[in-house]
Amino acid sequence: MKNINTDQMTFTEARHLPIVKQYAKRLHLVETINRIVDSQMDLSPGMAVLAMVLDTLSGRTPLYRLTEFFEEKDTELLLGTAVAPELFCDTNLGRTMDKIYEVGTMKIFSQVAQNAIVVFSVNPRRLNFDTTSISVYGDYNLENPPFQITYGHSKDKRPDLKQFLISMLCVDRNIPILGATHDGNASDKTLNNELLTNISKHMSQHGLSPGAYVYVADSAFVTPKNLEKAEKTETWFLSRLPATYDECARVITQAVKADRWFEIGPLADEPDRPKRPTAYYKAVESTVDLYGKTYRAIVVHSSAHDKRRHKRIDRLLKEDRKQLEQLCKEAGSSAFFCHADAEAALEKLIRSADKSYHQIAAQIEKVPKYGRGRPAKGKPRTPLHYEYMLVTKILEAPEKVAPLRDQAGCFVLLSNLVEQHEECPADELLKLYKSQIGIEKNFSFLKDPVIVNSIFLKKAERIEVLGLVLLISLLIWRLMERSMRLYVEGNDCTLTGWERRPTKKPTAFMMTTKFAGMMVITMGRHRQLARPIKDYQREYLVALGVTAEVFTEP
Repeated sequence: MKNINTDQMTFTEARHLPIVKQYAKRLHLVETINRIVDSQMDLSPGMAVLAMVLDTLSGRTPLYRLTEFFEEKDTELLLGTAVAPELFCDTNLGRTMDKIYEVGTMKIFSQVAQNAIVVFSVNPRRLNFDTTSISVYGDYNLENPPFQITYGHSKDKRPDLKQFLISMLCVDRNIPILGATHDGNASDKTLNNELLTNISKHMSQHGLSPGAYVYVADSAFVTPKNLEKAEKTETWFLSRLPATYDECARVITQAVKADRWFEIGPLADEPDRPKRPTAYYKAVESTVDLYGKTYRAIVVHSSAHDKRRHKRIDRLLKEDRKQLEQLCKEAGSSAFFCHADAEAALEKLIRSADKSYHQIAAQIEKVPKYGRGRPAKGKPRTPLHYEYMLVTKILEAPEKVAPLRDQAGCFVLLSNLVEQHEECPADELLKLYKSQIGIEKNFSFLKDPVIVNSIFLKKAERIEVLGLVLLISLLIWRLMERSMRLYVEGNDCTLTGWERRPTKKPTAFMMTTKFAGMMVITMGRHRQLARPIKDYQREYLVALGVTAEVFTEP
């Protein structure tokens, strides 16, 4: 056996990053950005963005010591070409971000998202829209910024910090196709209206005309202007009717009283757990009139009642009982000298509970009254007269409280899909609305301290470009997860999940842990893995649609 000169060998940590690079390659990420952003710098804009995406999805803070990050990496393997690490200095990245901002972050992301829809056959007909706030530290007193970093309604529960907003439009549950930054005090109602104004233009880029897609948003969508805008743009929508509307209370009360629900059952595939029971749903079709127009209303009841609503009901019942206890105490402290007076007082007390959520169980007790002194020995004690007292007991009225509890578990879906009952049945619309959780998980990704610890850039323009980097990272993250889910579903199989247990719901994070120890040995132009690929790793590669060569061939 020939002696191997270990001085010529280098060991580099690859982990899951070659897989990320392969997905970026499928999206034509570098070529797309280089085509849109003109630059004569040694470091191309596309290569800079790819480097920041790799850094972001490595679990580090993006844009922080990127030079040091690539000093320990095989840049040719991860970037497709050998790039000197010193090119990723702050100066070059800053200039690149400025050029990207000049071209327009939305323009770039829209094209990358279009690539994703075509390459990965993503269905763009179901749209989910939402916003979130990103808190920042520092004053951020900037001149003429593209968006205001200021105080506003904090969804992070940090009203002491300045913030800006990120809006996102997703398709196929959680694949982002549009994202933008906004003023920290911008209103969700206004942002919905702005998107509706241009939604036809955005969706035409994906080959869809009005009427070919459904716009899903939270209850902030329901305003006179937004409903009018949806009508003008011929946009089908699905939202949640706010409880502040009288029509919401009316249809819920009507549904509970009629008790003509049709069962939908559970939407989740997971079995019941003692601390987290599966929610069961039932629904009733109805209509509501808002601002002179009739809309479809689906009253949905969930067995997983909103805890906040039930706490509010508990407080209401406690206060209601307290008021009755005071009335009963006053009535019980009075003595009546005839039975008729006691009966009249009893009827009055019972009537006082007519509008209460409790009922009063009461009876009249006949109490003898004796004179002073001891009776003679051996003789019975004769009362001078009798008094009548009210003895009360307060009970919860189940016929009144049960509907209240049922109403607490109800919410109303609102849509202008009035005639489309067969094409869009209530259970499908409920599933579509519940898919809104996908975009909420995307916001969790953007706020994950492992992904981005803090926003430290002092130029709002560069913060907007950082938002672009995070959106592209999120897009790749979700596409990898989607590929694995489709593979598992299509082949009716499982992948190795946590603690080597089989799972039908693999996640992108789960995948990254499976390749945490991937090391590559480089000898000249030759690369090989330090250890053979394990069976469960090979399963993931097949599910992801990539080969093991991504770890050894640039």
